[in-house]
Amino acid sequence: MSVIYIVKWTIRPEKAEEYPSWVQNAISKVLSVPGVKEFRAYRIAAGAHNQASSTYEFENMESWASWYSNEVTQKALEELHNYASHITMELWSPSPLIPEPIRPG
Repeated sequence: MSVIYIVKWTIRPEKAEEYPSWVQNAISKVLSVPGVKEFRAYRIAAGAHNQASSTYEFENMESWASWYSNEVTQKALEELHNYASHITMELWSPSPLIPEPIRPG
């Protein structure tokens, strides 16, 4: 059963200029660690655009645990605190009631 790891944060105003360069580098590093099936990045659709979120999809809990415990991943998550505040991290799995996507039409 696949799992989704969701990370949300607010970019620190004093780090706004440095953040784009850092985040591109950090993404490259964490995606070099085996296990990620899909990565997506988001920003708030309206407003100041200082809130961001990313999702990482994994084949199963074991692949997430291996990726998450890797020193490269841990270093990137630690560095995120230098560029962001209000950081939340959540691990989700499919609902047993609706385990597969429903696509209307």
